Amino acid sequence: MPTWSWIVIAVVVLIIVVLALIAGASMMRKKRSDRLKDQFGPEYERAVDTAGGQRAAEKELLARERKHNKLDITELTPQSRARYEQAWQETQARFVDDPSQSVSEADRLVTEVLRERGYPIDDFEQRAADISVDHPKVVEHYRAGHILHLAQQRGEIGTEAQREALVHYRTLFEELLRPDHETRDTAETPAERETGTDTAKGARA
Repeated sequence: MPTWSWIVIAVVVLIIVVLALIAGASMMRKKRSDRLKDQFGPEYERAVDTAGGQRAAEKELLARERKHNKLDITELTPQSRARYEQAWQETQARFVDDPSQSVSEADRLVTEVLRERGYPIDDFEQRAADISVDHPKVVEHYRAGHILHLAQQRGEIGTEAQREALVHYRTLFEELLRPDHETRDTAETPAERETGTDTAKGARA
């Protein structure tokens, strides 16, 4: 066989290999994207918006997963769960007489539960990122409650917004108290049950 024939064959084989590698890489990227979309749900779209594109968003979400995997997240004991449930009932009942104090206590209770379960609590944005891995649907309610709590501290909101803040906090609080095998992160949240929609979207700053 002439030399040029071998060269042609080699080039054809090389092209086939390169195309196969490109196709394989494309399939792997799609598989990764599908997994992240399934894992993070609405948090995936939020990451795309805030990161400025799909590739940057997926890089961020993968980094969240890697960091989260290093954390020692544990369930609450039945005793702790009962104690927090009682504390929340008292906090919610206090809303009638002192909405501001009730919202502040709700923020504190959520932070205490996060600390006891093993989430780092030093920085809010990092806290929300860590929570999003386990609770991608309700983390937006946490952000909404936090925004309203900060607005309350500045004296910028009234009773109705304070009520919304309490509902947002309760959404995450209930999810954090629930045993992992009973999580309902994909179910209707308290905020949705009370308003008929996902109110966290409306509270986004």
